[in-house]
Amino acid sequence: MAIPVEFYFVLSALLFFIGFFGFVTRRNLIAMLISIELVLNAVDLQFAAFNRLLYPLGNEGMFMTLFSIGVSAAESAVAVAIIINVYRHFNSDSVNSIQNLKN
Repeated sequence: MAIPVEFYFVLSALLFFIGFFGFVTRRNLIAMLISIELVLNAVDLQFAAFNRLLYPLGNEGMFMTLFSIGVSAAESAVAVAIIINVYRHFNSDSVNSIQNLKN
């Protein structure tokens, strides 16, 4: 028995809002990065679910999901490198420490 597509939509919306809430409320750069990854995973799930709903025999949504996962991995690597440099410079991984760069 297959899981209905609507469940994937609900799960994706839940992941998106948890990620958005985490991004808005957190002040730690690592927690904000994890929240962004949750939002991107919600988008990947939407790609796959819409592919299954609209084109059950096609793989376009799956390929878009794989492409998006690759972009997310590259984005995470760059973000972690930036966070490490911020931590080395300010000895803090808080967003407030980055505001010192303006001065």
